[in-house]
Amino acid sequence: MEVFYYMVFGGLGLIVAALELSKNNKDRITTSQPFTSFKNNYLLVYSLMMAGDWLQGPYVYYLYTTYGYGKGDIGQLFIAGFGSSMLFGTIVGSLADKQGRKRACITYCITYILSCMTKHSPQYKVLLLGRILGGVATSLLFSAFESWLVAEHNKRGFEQQWLSLTFSKAIFLGNGLIAIISGLFGNFLVDVASLGPVAPFDAAACILAIGMAIILSSWGENYGDPSENKDLLSQFKAAAVAIASDEKIALLGAIQSLFEGSMYTFVFLWTPALSPNDEDIPHGFIFATFMLASMLGSSVAARLMARSSPRVESYMQIVFLVSAASLLLPIVTNLFISPLEVKGEGISLGASIQLVGFCAFEGCVGIFWPSIMKMRSQYIPEEARSTIMNFFRIPLNIFVCIILYNVNAFPITIMFGMCSIFLFVASVLQRRLLVITDKPKSDDWTSMKERDIETEALNDE
Repeated sequence: MEVFYYMVFGGLGLIVAALELSKNNKDRITTSQPFTSFKNNYLLVYSLMMAGDWLQGPYVYYLYTTYGYGKGDIGQLFIAGFGSSMLFGTIVGSLADKQGRKRACITYCITYILSCMTKHSPQYKVLLLGRILGGVATSLLFSAFESWLVAEHNKRGFEQQWLSLTFSKAIFLGNGLIAIISGLFGNFLVDVASLGPVAPFDAAACILAIGMAIILSSWGENYGDPSENKDLLSQFKAAAVAIASDEKIALLGAIQSLFEGSMYTFVFLWTPALSPNDEDIPHGFIFATFMLASMLGSSVAARLMARSSPRVESYMQIVFLVSAASLLLPIVTNLFISPLEVKGEGISLGASIQLVGFCAFEGCVGIFWPSIMKMRSQYIPEEARSTIMNFFRIPLNIFVCIILYNVNAFPITIMFGMCSIFLFVASVLQRRLLVITDKPKSDDWTSMKERDIETEALNDE
């Protein structure tokens, strides 16, 4: 493997270590012992849940190819997963507000374990069922756990700022360190131990079962709106009204969809971007490098959110602009740097520049996750948190399905250019969110709802 890869990985590792070791009192948040115990319990569970997800990711496509399926069939399976997340995942995820967030987290574990079990069958219908179950599980992973955390944090009376600490540590571990360890462990199971491509899915099922046992034994239940007469359709209507009547919530949903849509598109595009002529590149090592860059971003986010200034709404504008610029690099290098003429050689100069840019993008991803979590905790009403968060994922899943269906229809540079435009628009919307954050509370949805309740009480009298 070329020295360049080690240089990038080692450089990022040194920066992460320096940031973590150089934290001073200004970069740390003083908390209490009960909060520390609560935070560590959540981080343990969240890390196990993410490990169960990360173990599967690198081997899904490979497993399907070993069963003899071609690119078209595999593409349909992936579309089924995102479509399931959009349709069934929205419904099941929204039930968390009514039926309980702890139950939703347990449902995630059971659903994903069943999805892992389907990987033992080479039959297309069984694999399709597995993708549908996986789509439901993904929606729960990115809504139920965060909703439970925010509600439980507030219920226990912890300070609001302490949530930032939990969010940043969750991303540092779950989307960084755990991703790297999971990739190495999966590689050990498949390549070193020669247990076959299904082994990572079996390991994921075991880890998810351990996490579920911890949830059952140590988590309390909490709800959004426990009203007995409120059915699922009413929940959807209330969530839609909240989004339509509160500009902050609507902007947050649009920003999230634009960034995550670009992020998932990047996942499909980085391999052909770095090896346009089938150059020999170490996919696993590059993936680990990206995760290290994400850890760097979450470490930076932890420092930023530990201080009162700059505000999240302010620095995220810059994050979106940097991410937009980083995804423009494939277009720039394609215009000004000639690709390798010999097929199969090592990484080209253009790809080397792109790799550095992609690491910058992953760093932005590391900052994005804890920051968007903090903004969601501030602006999304508690009684409809899971429902609204799943609503945010609908345009994301539609976008990804369209990209998957047309992945071969456009040149890769066009796809990156489109993502860059989306990220620039996200920056503009973030600017708008910053401007209206000081808007009088009487204009937001929560206050409107409180006024409606007071009016109804007066009418009843």
